[in-house]
Amino acid sequence: MGNTKKVRTTGRLGSRYGVGIRKKLLKIEDKQESNYNCPFCGFKKVKRTAAGLYVCRKCNAKFAGGAYLPSTLPGTIIKKTVAQKSFAAKAFALEQMVEKKKEEPVKEEKSAKKEKKEGKEEKPAKKEKPSKEEKKEKPKKAQKKGKIR
Repeated sequence: MGNTKKVRTTGRLGSRYGVGIRKKLLKIEDKQESNYNCPFCGFKKVKRTAAGLYVCRKCNAKFAGGAYLPSTLPGTIIKKTVAQKSFAAKAFALEQMVEKKKEEPVKEEKSAKKEKKEGKEEKPAKKEKPSKEEKKEKPKKAQKKGKIR
């Protein structure tokens, strides 16, 4: 018994368990027996040694993964979120460095402007504020229509 052309490795089960289950088993077995890319060296040499354990035959790296695949959907989502958080932290640190560098030339420019102003003895005269008496002399705004007091 064993292999057949149509059902391949699930031929060992014969007519038991139903067609649907045997087709699902066939898909899973194909996935677990194939080679995958190594997350460390990048070569397609990763092989499943046991349920959830994988070994790269090139760099000899051992790592855990899914029962049938080296990377699962939740695992990839977690990797992406961790990468985004570390990227966000690095970006925040970079923004702070840029802000500090922007502030340094501004301070130098301000000190240069002060030196130029000190060199000039004449300063433009400021406008005088109107006195309290002048403010009282101004007529008040007309009352709004419709209101009786």
